[in-house]
Amino acid sequence: MQFKELNEDNYLLFAIKYYENPHAVTREDFEEDLKKIKYVKRLLRRYINNNTLKTHLILNHLTVLFNVFGDAAVPLLFFNLEKDLWSSIKSFLVFLHKLPEFPRSVIDDIVLDQYCLDQLENIDGE
Repeated sequence: MQFKELNEDNYLLFAIKYYENPHAVTREDFEEDLKKIKYVKRLLRRYINNNTLKTHLILNHLTVLFNVFGDAAVPLLFFNLEKDLWSSIKSFLVFLHKLPEFPRSVIDDIVLDQYCLDQLENIDGE
């Protein structure tokens, strides 16, 4: 199945197609892994609203997402996150070297969140 654009109708099929977790046995395992996107969203929302950035926790959730969904985690994240969170998530993805270079997309035009980048660079220097 080809996915030119993610929408409400094909989002779950897209996630299932790219889901690869050898330890997952049940549908609940899949849903639990998919919930990591909601956790990232909640943490980024808390950062935007309260200026509380939990970089390690976000990185942990992103690591799980990339482990089970591979590169498909990028479109899954951007589909699920509101546009005001895109700058922050893009900063994490740039830090993790997870943004695709090609094809060029709307993601390329999103400005990076400098505070997120600074916090991530501090982790890198630890």
